[in-house]
Amino acid sequence: RCRRPPRSPPPAAMAAASPTLAEAPERVSFPGEEEGIAKLWQDIDAFRESVRRSEGKPEYVFFDGPPFATGLPHYGHILAGTIKDTVTRYAHMTGHHVTRRFGWDCHGLPVEYEIDKKLKIESRDDVLKLGIDKYNAECRSIVMRYSKEWEVIVTRLGRWIDFDNDYKTMDLSFMESVWWVFKTLFEKDLVYRGFRVMPYSTACTTPLSNFEANLNYKDVQDPAVVVSFPIVGDENTSLLAWTTTPWTLPSNLALCVNPELTYVKLQEKGKTDVYVLCETRVESLYKKKEDYTIVAKVKGSELKGLRYKPLFEYFADRAESGAFQVLADGYVTDDSGTGVVHCAPAFGEDDYRVCVEGGVVVKGGELVCPVDESGRFTAEVVDFAGQHVKAADKPIQKHLKATGRLINQSTYTHSYPFCWRSDTPLIYKAVPSWFVRVERIKEQLLKNNELTYWVPSYVKERRFHNWLADARDWNISRNRFWGTPLPIWASEDMEEVVVVGSVEELKALSGVEVNDLHRDSVDHITIPSKQGKGALRRVEEVFDCWFESGSMPYGQCHYPFENREAFEKTFPANFIAEGLDQTRGWFYTLLVISTALFDKPCFQNLIVNGLVLASDGKKMSKRLKNYPDPMEVVHAYGADALRLYLVDSPVVRAEPLRFVEEGVKEKVKDVFLPWYNAYRFLTQNAGRYEAQTGESFAASRANAVGSSNVMDRWILAALNSLIEFVKAEMEAYRLYTVVPRLVRFISDLTNWYVRLNRERLKGAQDDAADWKTALCTLFEVLITLCRLMAPFTPFLVETMYQNLKNALPESEREQSVHFLAFPDILEGASDETVERQFAAMQVAIETGRQLRERNRCPVKLPLRSLIVVHPDQQVLDDVSHLSSYILQELNVREIQTSASEESFVDLEAVANGRTLGKRLGRDFKSVMKACAELTTDDLRGFLASGSIEVAGHQLGKDDLVVRRRVRADVAKDGAKMDAMVDTATSMLALLNLEQDRSLILEGLARELVNRVQRLRKKAGLVPSDRVEVFCEVCAPAPAAANGGAGKKKAAAAGATDGAASPADVARDLVATLTEHADMIAARLNGHALVDAARLSPQRSVIAREESDVQGCRVVITLAQAAPSVDPAALKALCGDKASAVETMLLGLNVKMTLAAIVNDGELRVVLDGAAFVLRRGKEVFASAAELP
Repeated sequence: RCRRPPRSPPPAAMAAASPTLAEAPERVSFPGEEEGIAKLWQDIDAFRESVRRSEGKPEYVFFDGPPFATGLPHYGHILAGTIKDTVTRYAHMTGHHVTRRFGWDCHGLPVEYEIDKKLKIESRDDVLKLGIDKYNAECRSIVMRYSKEWEVIVTRLGRWIDFDNDYKTMDLSFMESVWWVFKTLFEKDLVYRGFRVMPYSTACTTPLSNFEANLNYKDVQDPAVVVSFPIVGDENTSLLAWTTTPWTLPSNLALCVNPELTYVKLQEKGKTDVYVLCETRVESLYKKKEDYTIVAKVKGSELKGLRYKPLFEYFADRAESGAFQVLADGYVTDDSGTGVVHCAPAFGEDDYRVCVEGGVVVKGGELVCPVDESGRFTAEVVDFAGQHVKAADKPIQKHLKATGRLINQSTYTHSYPFCWRSDTPLIYKAVPSWFVRVERIKEQLLKNNELTYWVPSYVKERRFHNWLADARDWNISRNRFWGTPLPIWASEDMEEVVVVGSVEELKALSGVEVNDLHRDSVDHITIPSKQGKGALRRVEEVFDCWFESGSMPYGQCHYPFENREAFEKTFPANFIAEGLDQTRGWFYTLLVISTALFDKPCFQNLIVNGLVLASDGKKMSKRLKNYPDPMEVVHAYGADALRLYLVDSPVVRAEPLRFVEEGVKEKVKDVFLPWYNAYRFLTQNAGRYEAQTGESFAASRANAVGSSNVMDRWILAALNSLIEFVKAEMEAYRLYTVVPRLVRFISDLTNWYVRLNRERLKGAQDDAADWKTALCTLFEVLITLCRLMAPFTPFLVETMYQNLKNALPESEREQSVHFLAFPDILEGASDETVERQFAAMQVAIETGRQLRERNRCPVKLPLRSLIVVHPDQQVLDDVSHLSSYILQELNVREIQTSASEESFVDLEAVANGRTLGKRLGRDFKSVMKACAELTTDDLRGFLASGSIEVAGHQLGKDDLVVRRRVRADVAKDGAKMDAMVDTATSMLALLNLEQDRSLILEGLARELVNRVQRLRKKAGLVPSDRVEVFCEVCAPAPAAANGGAGKKKAAAAGATDGAASPADVARDLVATLTEHADMIAARLNGHALVDAARLSPQRSVIAREESDVQGCRVVITLAQAAPSVDPAALKALCGDKASAVETMLLGLNVKMTLAAIVNDGELRVVLDGAAFVLRRGKEVFASAAELP
């Protein structure tokens, strides 16, 4: 049934030559194409070649934040990498030399945590027993565990970055620069040693910075206990304190109240004990007032100085130095607990502060801290020694209950910080640490922040500014092993301190030369004391890895030991980018260190991306498996689709993105396939142009720009506007405006230019010069779009360019599209007028389409008229200028324009319940009723002013929904009309939906054409294939003729309400074949739709399909082009040989046979020695359509 006919041979001039543009395949695998392009880039060493070609051009400096290589890339890495790649590709294409080096964060908790699990290390002592050298060797062995996988994945995603010339924070050169940074800060008196209550990871045995502690908050349920503290001298009266950390109670040294709050002394019914707590918190303990009696009320300030009995005896001797007394401070609130806070100064920032201020502890002095590095109680706490503090909560509560001090026991759900690596609860613990004096340089930080440019700006102006304004001194030391050691050598009493800033300086001071700076290489080195204090030894701490990350601008180029001039010439960097979580991380440390060093920011421009979440809005989790594997997505849809999905989303505005795989698929369907099909359409028709004209297709920009065709002028003008917009917005780093505009242009190209220009691009207008102009225009747009989209979708543009470049002069061809400059506007192509006209046309068409959809009236059904109304005559003139396209797209016969809306529609209003319901409450009903009574004049005034008073309430533009109703005198004779306004442009469209017989027949003609075209496509035919089309209209079955199922089928076929019966449709279809024969033939490229009765049984059928047209059965048959005969006339001429003669005719070369019939008017046939002359129009015909 579907045998494809042989292709027509090309003209002799083109017979041996392959087409200039290879025809793109109908089916395309974008991932497969990308793999081919990746191989091409590898073969030509594309990235390095592009960098080499740009040498000597202005430098564009980009700092890449270093990730850990102990895990594989996730969507957050892919997003940030895509943003970085997009911006740096653009910088390269705009005439810059862009060095792009990948970096690795090699030190810190992620690595140590892995090794601790592997070696079952649970404490610091375990590491010391193993040996720091062996421990660090284990760490070094896994640091780059996934580096190759990173390179493969990053490269497959299309990111161009240098992995061979990467930097690692564990390299000697990097670590030496970190030493220099620290020494410089130390010499500026910006470093000191002190105690600080810090977030502390007991699993990783190290303190964390505040921004690390903020990375992983979880809602947890903790014990909540109320404990009594009997007042010394009044043993029957006790202060009640509330805590959610019972494990801190053994270390209690004070209680704190708010001096301004009112406290009560109450006595429980039937008991002699008196309790003291905040007045506003009584109900949290006692549900009934009759359960207690208020004895007295006092201000918190009156409680200050009271002494109380310790809970435990472990540190009872501290009473002599001021412990176990009541302090007063404003940080105590009455929103939870009892209004009395228990203070353990080693385990709370405010606890430590108020205890220092109250003289309970001495700043810098010894603290009560009976918890070791692993979070276990020390021997001082004899009852719980060796227990982890969180595990000791229950035993402590049991002990307190036994001693009569536990008053109330419950649970409390709250948000609590967890270690971002081990996912275990943090504690707060006082540790001796080294700090950078951030508070001293706070004003400089705020000033330097103003010198930077952030996208989006609100992150800088609010979130980051506020963080800087509240910045605390930065704890930069960690009590760990695998990291850059602090270069501090000190005496035992810490009175003599030497800070080393380089390997050479260490050699000069110690006489020892090293080629590695890790602890196992430098801890044994001593420096002679200049004060007679013996040998100075290095302090044990290593740097917080955030200090190393913040030092990467200097460490990556070994500044100041190498590359000094080049660095200082290009500092600060042009651009950095990372996620929103780095506001308190990398962005902060970069600014702190560069401000401390040079009093300037180290970057000029910054893009902040939001977080990529799972589809349910939760954090992506390997354990939960709540997100698709990134590489599976790439293998399914391609890297370009994933890249475009990510950068064309709210996440580039620092908002969260719920990752949905379907969104990547939609990018393929909505962007890549239409774009690819436009490219394929060009390659097909360029090939047809060459086949039919015998000329090679050579692209000509002059031809395109010089076109007088309004479609060509519009698309090139729109292209110029796009180029200008993209350049301006990319200079401002606003990817969130650039990508939607690029995607919209692709939609304009495919859905407007190609769609409205198809016949011209296919050469159907029989004008070779204009055909070439149209093809040159489409070529110019596509090849320019390749360069515009190159930073965003590097693979697909390369696929297209490798073929498109063959139509360019040899001198303009490049090995890769990525070696080309970003496009400039086309001289002479800008045209604001034609863009304005097209904008008006598009609004008219889109509004008309919406009206059709609202009334379930498919475009294939022709309509009588469209009325366009707008107060601006210029808009109406623009619509009239391009009315032919509007008529074609909306399938209407005429367009009218008017500047008078009131002549066509009345206005009515409905109150918006969403905005008014809650605001007006009971008044809403009366307002709703009054809104329905507003006149058209009232509502025109409302639309002009934006506000109106209704039933005593002032309503704004969002409070009323204004609807337009076609006036009765406009819809004459009961004609059905509908109206709609485009709110963005105020254009009103009125569509006449009334059908008459002529419109019905025209609609049926379009329906038949549609069925033929679908069958041609199904049969795999192309426009140049020579076929004849036959149609049989079958009489409907009785049930269908009487209604029944026929009405359902008619509805399914798109018929409007009140559709004709199948019998009527059958009659109309037969009439259509005659009355609209010319229109049908024109739409089928000259192929008439012939009555199937004329189809000879001997004809070769290519395809046949039966379909339903509004309940009527229609059979469409495609047959191979061949001569047709009049059976009676042929019988009269050839007698009993007539059938054999017809068979012979069908077996001859079709093209030559038809040429003879057309050119000579007759055909001489010899069969079995008998000669017959068949005359055109009597025995033989060039097609079945000619048959009488």
